[in-house]
Amino acid sequence: MKDFKSIYFVGAGGIGMSALVRYYLARGIKVGGYDKTASELTSELIAEGADIRFEEDPEAIGSEFRNPEETLIVRTPAVPESHAGLSWFRENGFKIIKRAELLGLITRSDRGLCIAGTHGKTTTSSMTAHLLKQSHVDCNAFLGGILKNYDSNLLLSTRSDLTVIEADEYDRSFHHLQPYMAVITSSDPDHLDIYGTEEAYLESFRHFTTLIRPEGTLIIRKGLKVRPELAEGVKCYTYSAEEGGDFHAENIRIGNGTILFDFITPTTRINDIELGVPVRINIENGIAAMAVAWLNGVTEEELRSGMKSFQGPKRRFDFHIKNEHCVFLDDYAHHPDELKASIGSVRALYPDKRISVVFQPHLYSRTRDFAEEFAKALSLADEVILLDIYPAREEPIPGITSEIIFDKLTAKNKELCAKDLLLEKIKERNFEVLIMLGAGDIDRFILPVKEILLK
Repeated sequence: MKDFKSIYFVGAGGIGMSALVRYYLARGIKVGGYDKTASELTSELIAEGADIRFEEDPEAIGSEFRNPEETLIVRTPAVPESHAGLSWFRENGFKIIKRAELLGLITRSDRGLCIAGTHGKTTTSSMTAHLLKQSHVDCNAFLGGILKNYDSNLLLSTRSDLTVIEADEYDRSFHHLQPYMAVITSSDPDHLDIYGTEEAYLESFRHFTTLIRPEGTLIIRKGLKVRPELAEGVKCYTYSAEEGGDFHAENIRIGNGTILFDFITPTTRINDIELGVPVRINIENGIAAMAVAWLNGVTEEELRSGMKSFQGPKRRFDFHIKNEHCVFLDDYAHHPDELKASIGSVRALYPDKRISVVFQPHLYSRTRDFAEEFAKALSLADEVILLDIYPAREEPIPGITSEIIFDKLTAKNKELCAKDLLLEKIKERNFEVLIMLGAGDIDRFILPVKEILLK
């Protein structure tokens, strides 16, 4: 950044981009940007000092960001190449880099703790950051969700160069990183619009492991298909919830709304770890996070207190109502394995209640590639309300709609619902347990649905 006075973020309101906006604002650099729509997050960024605009027209770009010698442009892959503002920057000789390249520069100066995986990375990276932040070790963190303990997706430290980063495999973004420590939580195929095949997806993770610094460490979920290729001197540990490995859980106890277990490390046993967010999948996420924290010197008591006080990121198994009449939660789950884990965790917590799901599929390509798997996962619920596909960065694919999932559903009750009719549909029903799932804009319904259910 020594060559630039300002940064302009194209797609500033995205969860990953907004953390970088905050990072550079905190360092006194002028920050501007564009996003398609205003949101609570963009309002917060503006209040913190960022000049965020919502018009694509290049004329809307602020005067402080129109000099190519002074302004660096950072873009997200979610913004199409045809974007008018991006095209103007390109035509006028601005240096344009991807968000992941900027994160990569940070991992070259800090000790990056990079959490990768098809799913589990946001919760695991948030847990890791919280464990370090509330300990004597401390850390910085760029997170893929708003961590409720801090109401932010960015954590800063004045005394630690450890930096937790969610390592995104989309568009091979994580290949720009240079981890000090890396975690791989899962490698189930995803983003086949980018990778084409499972083999190419796994190859991308293998390449990620080659980027770990020679004095670094890999912590990988036991049993994955990924075949690491590590530089000389890189240590490798395995972990799991209940399947053994260098780090794992034993003596798991679930009941009365709590989950406790004993944490096994290569050299010691730490008894009675209690999960602050007591869902079964967080045992595995917690083992990975505690492994990173333990290897960086977090003490036994700090691990215990950190895991118990962890509140989780927003939209990751996020409870909004929990009373004797109704339970309402939402989750960012958008891959079949994530849906299976989310619905299964709720079923374990409420085995005698009727489980209802509202799901918004994310991307035409993902729906096409995993329609059967989505249907199988959703059929674990008692009833399913299926919304239209959220397109995100994609154009429609002929013949690909939510109906290809709907036709394969075997849930007791199922129906297709247009997004603008969802609230009326909610008013008509009595729910025992309602889960809203998806990575699109379904989160905009959380507050109105909550108001309906509390009436």
